[in-house]
Amino acid sequence: MWASEELAELSSRGLRRFLEPLESPQGPVVRIGGETLVNFASNDYLGLASSLSVRAAAISALEGLGVGTGASRLVVGDTEIHQRLEARLASFERSEAALLFNSGYAANVGTLQSLVGPQDVVFSDSLNHASLIDGCRLSRARVVVYPHCDVAALDAALASTPARRRLVVTDTVFSMDGDHAPLRELVSLCRSHRAALLVDEAHATGVLGSRGAGLCEELGLEDAVDIRMGTLSKALGGLGAYICSSRSVVELVLNRARPLVFSTALPAALCAAAEAAVDLVEFDDSLRARLWRNIRRFSEGLRALGLPAEPRSAIFPVILGEPESALEASRALRSEGLLVKAIRPPTVPVGTSRLRFCLSAAHSEGHVDMALDALRRLGIRR
Repeated sequence: MWASEELAELSSRGLRRFLEPLESPQGPVVRIGGETLVNFASNDYLGLASSLSVRAAAISALEGLGVGTGASRLVVGDTEIHQRLEARLASFERSEAALLFNSGYAANVGTLQSLVGPQDVVFSDSLNHASLIDGCRLSRARVVVYPHCDVAALDAALASTPARRRLVVTDTVFSMDGDHAPLRELVSLCRSHRAALLVDEAHATGVLGSRGAGLCEELGLEDAVDIRMGTLSKALGGLGAYICSSRSVVELVLNRARPLVFSTALPAALCAAAEAAVDLVEFDDSLRARLWRNIRRFSEGLRALGLPAEPRSAIFPVILGEPESALEASRALRSEGLLVKAIRPPTVPVGTSRLRFCLSAAHSEGHVDMALDALRRLGIRR
């Protein structure tokens, strides 16, 4: 077979990936490959992956309901805990209804293929997450890709593209750059062109907004966006995802979304953990305040090194260009005791390979300063 040749090609271009199993729980400091490293690679933005109260909720549900759910939710995999979590998420998002999925990828793919089809058009930001890109493709709708955050280009595309139904899809916080979609402008465009709007809040949930409900909440646009996707696997520390929308949209997706209909349901223990995490996020803003102190400290430190860094989210890219440059920088930082992954194509566009720093509420000021000192010693510049 041709697999060996393809792997050799990936290696020659600096694009081959390898698994590295953790030898410790997820946290600000991890054990990996026999090394103890400060972890700037994780999306565990609030440090809830190892939270005692979140773990206790999971253990209680595990003891009461066991490990697996045995089937999809539409067969016999549904539990009271699943439905309770959906009600809790709808309340958290100030939405009519919510629907659980096993991952953000499944949520985006399933929702898109449920809502649009061959007679429809989807307008997608050029830097959207792979799950949105694949959802657009699998929906069989026509896909119009507009330049990143280019409101004028999207306006022109909407004005010149007739279709039975039109749907604009975008991340709110872009996962590799940490920047925000121009959400107010997108809402206005969709209203004027009679298009629907679906947003992916995966990297905003728990991080942005006074209650941690994301960019839509921060901008007061919860009622203006048709469908919001949030994740349970990043700031909420667990696994899974959800959409929130009107009850009719949720019912339609429940009936049509293949990743939901044909997948075994999330374990009840993970749903219980997510419910506990939502309570922490909404009613205790101390973790989010600590995260934002770290974000501001890191942003100021990067700017002092001559690196562009706006405190917009927990994600900070240091763009180095070619894959080997990013790999070399990642190895150098590891020798300094830091776990910072090299991000390369196809995750990011060609010529923009980078280091991706993720800040967490669980990082101490010392951890943040350690990363800045290492960058200074290594002379890393954009």
